[in-house]
Amino acid sequence: MQTFRVNDYDMAYLEVGSGRPLVCVHGTLGDFRTWYSVLGPLSKTHRVIAVSLRHFFPEHWDAVGDDYKMAQHVADVIAFIEQVKPAPVDLMGHSRGGHIAFRVAQARPDLLRKLVLAEPGGDLDASLPVPEGTPAHPPLAARTARSVEMIRAGDLEGALQNFYEGIEGDGAWRRVPAAAKQQLRDNVLTFLGQINEQRRPYTLKDAQAVRTPTLLIGGGATTGSLSVLWRVLAAHIAGAETAVIPNAGHWMFEQAPLEFGEVVNRFLAE
Repeated sequence: MQTFRVNDYDMAYLEVGSGRPLVCVHGTLGDFRTWYSVLGPLSKTHRVIAVSLRHFFPEHWDAVGDDYKMAQHVADVIAFIEQVKPAPVDLMGHSRGGHIAFRVAQARPDLLRKLVLAEPGGDLDASLPVPEGTPAHPPLAARTARSVEMIRAGDLEGALQNFYEGIEGDGAWRRVPAAAKQQLRDNVLTFLGQINEQRRPYTLKDAQAVRTPTLLIGGGATTGSLSVLWRVLAAHIAGAETAVIPNAGHWMFEQAPLEFGEVVNRFLAE
């Protein structure tokens, strides 16, 4: 583990492999360990740099302070990438980290060569309507709010199960490997920050502003808003490519690491 000093914070990261830098940004409850399962496939062609965002493991945050904001995390990733050489870098984000990567591409395209978004998280505003006939699903924000209530009541395990099964379906929590569960437990208090993180919805103007060559990836078994949002964004990001990882859900790189690595490596090699 190493660190870069960014915006008065020591941002931790892991670095594996050699070649062009690929910066990887985890999602909700993740950290640099999120990418363990694909470090092998990706590091065959890239110097993979997996970051831990502000207040995530290895920090053990007490949820005190008001700097757990989406804008802060975007600014931190920009400041981090500015220190990575050679430039420009390839950037990949998953879920909430995909939202962060999208905002980095929107704000600082000069820092990026290519962009990979694995089921980016967030909401669409009215200028980006979902396709007609799309099934209605409860918003994930409601699950997050419920998990926050459970954490404040002392039910950490219940909070994690509630959130995870809101994405992967009822009964999915018991199938999560022990190491992956521990990673989520290590970051559970970040839920308390996320409830007021001030994440803006995606707009048509936002999507059209992204000019970095972009790949959007979805899991073939993902349901709900996360299965729709990336497809809508792909339709409005100029020249965007798409890929689906069959028989995998939202954490597709854990469930199908070889297939995921092949898709990403092929896009980055183009």
